[in-house]
Amino acid sequence: MGARCSKLSVCWWPPRFKSPMLENGAAEDDGSGVPVFAEYSLAELRVATDGFATDRIVSEHGEKAPNVVYRGTLFSSGRTVAIKRFGRSAWPDSRQFLEEARAVGQLRSRRLANLIGCCYESGERLLVAEFMPHETLAKHLFHWETNPLSWAMRTRAAFYVAQALEYCSSKGRALYHDLHAYRVVFDAEGNPRLSCFGLMKNSRDGKSYSTNLAFTPPEYLKTGRVSPESVVYSFGTVLLDLLSGKHIPPSHALDLIRGKNFLVLMDSCLEGHVSSSDGTDLMRLASRCLQYEARDRPNLKTVVSGLECLQKDVSTPSHTLLGIQHDNKNSDRISLSAIGKAFARADLNEVHEILLHDGYDEDDTANAELSLQSWNDDVSESFVVKRHADNAFRSKDYSTAIECYSRFIDSGAGVAPTMLGRRCFAYVVAGNPQEGLEDAKRAEVIASDWPMGHYLQALALHNLGREAESQEALKNGTALEAAMNSRARTV
Repeated sequence: MGARCSKLSVCWWPPRFKSPMLENGAAEDDGSGVPVFAEYSLAELRVATDGFATDRIVSEHGEKAPNVVYRGTLFSSGRTVAIKRFGRSAWPDSRQFLEEARAVGQLRSRRLANLIGCCYESGERLLVAEFMPHETLAKHLFHWETNPLSWAMRTRAAFYVAQALEYCSSKGRALYHDLHAYRVVFDAEGNPRLSCFGLMKNSRDGKSYSTNLAFTPPEYLKTGRVSPESVVYSFGTVLLDLLSGKHIPPSHALDLIRGKNFLVLMDSCLEGHVSSSDGTDLMRLASRCLQYEARDRPNLKTVVSGLECLQKDVSTPSHTLLGIQHDNKNSDRISLSAIGKAFARADLNEVHEILLHDGYDEDDTANAELSLQSWNDDVSESFVVKRHADNAFRSKDYSTAIECYSRFIDSGAGVAPTMLGRRCFAYVVAGNPQEGLEDAKRAEVIASDWPMGHYLQALALHNLGREAESQEALKNGTALEAAMNSRARTV
């Protein structure tokens, strides 16, 4: 007969506990500060977005391939991410989707909003990328409320995007689909970055352009295919946006340039803030990128070189040019220890090992809050029950562990925070996270400086779907663990 697994045994974990880092053997990051590419479960991304709540939506767009971008928070790391959810009609071939995502996920550049993961469960197709908190280039160009985008930031945005495209091309990803001002986003430091989403085709028929046909490369209209020269053409439309502060059809702009009436194209907000020579140089570069014949357009290396010469205020930080407050602290990340990470990614095997050893001595009752009753046969019997509970916990017989720990605690013989921690964990694995949360909170009351009480609360809260509270508990546990380690070093 084959072995059977109890519903409480270690081989049965709820899907929400599965961690992409654990399953794929992936490290937190590859040294770039960006997580390595991982495959996430639908359950984790659903929790990260509060069930794909409407108040988490960052943007909605696309007619041929409708998609929604959410702001999410990954429980496994505390990282804030952008999660793009495609419509059901997109990517019918899950293998093709995964291959494309993995290829794009290998790219890592400070000029990209990098792709860090994907999900392809149950007909769903989702991409996970670095979150850029300071809106799109289109927002700052077309919908500014107080201050227009400065010339220095406009040329910096053009330069950084050109560098991103050149980097992608050097890594074998020369094709970028439907490049426009909404694809350029600003990170926490105010630096312009190119969204990684445009590096993947995103519709059933492989079409890559869903914008107004007036902005589509001529050769795409003829063949339906994107080429590296098509990307240069689309980049030329972005340069027009930066020059004019408006979305002007390339054909109209080229007519004005040929008629030497290009000053009409310049954004009136830039008057007196840009030299005529700089404006002319950028205009000429844009017109070269927008040539009807693909062979007449410059390559990306030439574009990058031309834009580098136009850079102004290079020593001024991007957040200053963008006019945003810059916080040196990265509030979107929680710097976790190895123990904290085990709880954050819900690695139940590792958490079980931690609870077996952390501050727990089964033969030492000094930490127990014993009642004042005299030692008698009842108390002696209670500690036999406790020993049974410890043995059951060690062997992962969680139903017996819950029963015996409860009998010991109810007897009044004593209670220790580590004992409550073990019962909390057993409750969570058994599918009773509310009872587990109560035990973790009680352990915190008994031992307020014990980080495990907070870490266990984070685990239980996550299982209850209370993500914000779970993240706060992780932070509290991390702070207590750091303080505890600091005290240990000074002894």
